[in-house]
Amino acid sequence: MDGGQIMHNPWEEPPAPGTATQVAPGLLWLRLPLPMVLDHVNIYALDDGDSWTIVDTGIYSKRSVALWEDILSGPLQGRPVSRVILTHHHPDHIGMAGWLMERFGAALWASRTSWLLARMLILDVEERPTPQALAFSRAGGMDPEVYAARKEERPYNFSDICAPIPVGYIRVQDGDVIRAGGRDWDVRMGNGHAPEHITLWSHEGNLVIAGDQILPSISPNIGVYPTEPEADPLAEWLSACNHLAAYASEDHLVLPGHKLPFTGLPFRMQQLRDNHIGALDRLRTFLTEPRTAADCFPLLFKRKIDRGTYGLALVEAIAHLNHLLHAGEITRWRRTDEAWLWQIKER
Repeated sequence: MDGGQIMHNPWEEPPAPGTATQVAPGLLWLRLPLPMVLDHVNIYALDDGDSWTIVDTGIYSKRSVALWEDILSGPLQGRPVSRVILTHHHPDHIGMAGWLMERFGAALWASRTSWLLARMLILDVEERPTPQALAFSRAGGMDPEVYAARKEERPYNFSDICAPIPVGYIRVQDGDVIRAGGRDWDVRMGNGHAPEHITLWSHEGNLVIAGDQILPSISPNIGVYPTEPEADPLAEWLSACNHLAAYASEDHLVLPGHKLPFTGLPFRMQQLRDNHIGALDRLRTFLTEPRTAADCFPLLFKRKIDRGTYGLALVEAIAHLNHLLHAGEITRWRRTDEAWLWQIKER
C-alpha cells in the first residue's frame, strides 16, 4: 500500500501570503516565503481571546515585516501577539521572534537549548570562515571548486535573517501542558533535526504542531556541523521518532513546519524511519571501498546536489557516516588532503 493511499492532505493549496487558513476552531495556518531552495515556512496562530499565540515566525527581512503587518491587520484582526512559541532554533522559525517581542512585549516560550542556541548564533557574527569550519569541509572531502569559493566568501550568519532576541524567556520542557487557542497541548520533545525540538499534541481535536520534526514528502535534514563534528544526531532522531510514534494515530492532523498539513501520521513516521534505515543499508554496501562523505551523495540523495544544496548534503552524509562509526560498523582514516576516508570493517 503506498503513501498516497494512507496519507491525506485536507488542503491542496497553502494560504496566500498575508492570508490565513483556519485548520481548526481558534487555529490559523499562515505561510511566509524563504529565500532558499525550501522557499516557505508554515507558522500557526492560536486564538487566546484578546491576543494571539504564534508558533514559529519566519525569517527577518523587509518582505517578512511587510507580510507580518498584513497578517496583524488582516487575519489577526488587529489583536496583539502576547506569546511566541519556538519549535526549534533554526532561523526560518526564529527570525521574526525578536521583532514580535519588541513590537508587543510578547513572551518567548522555548526549550532551553533552543533559546541558548538562538541567542548565541544571532550574536556570533563571522566575517570570514573559521579555521574549524574550513577543516570540517576538508574532512568531508568537499569538492575543490566549492571549497575554494566558500573559503573566500563571507559565511552565512543567523544575524543576516534574524532579529535580535531580547534577554528573558519561559522554558518549555518535555511533559509540560500549554494552554493555547482554547486547547491544552502536551509538549513532547523531538531531537536530531534540532536539539530539544518542541512538538505540541492537543488534548482535543487530534492536532499535532510538529515543526520540522515530522514533515510530509521531504525528510528533515539531519546534519553534523563544525560545532560538534563527532555528533550522532541520526541516533537522536531515530530515538525521538520511535518515542513519538507511540502517540501517533491515523486521525491526527499534523501541522508541519513546511509543506501541507496531513493525516496518516503512523505511516509517515514509519516511512521517515525506513528512509534513513535504507540509506544506512546502502552505505554499508557502498563502503566496501574507501569513500569520502562527498562520494556518498549519489547513494544518499535522489536529486542533483548543486552549490545551493551542497552544504546540507555534506552535513547529512557525515551524520550517516558518524552513526555507523559510533555503532562500530565502519572505520576511517585521513587522506593526504585531510579528507576522512570511510570503509566498512572486515568481518
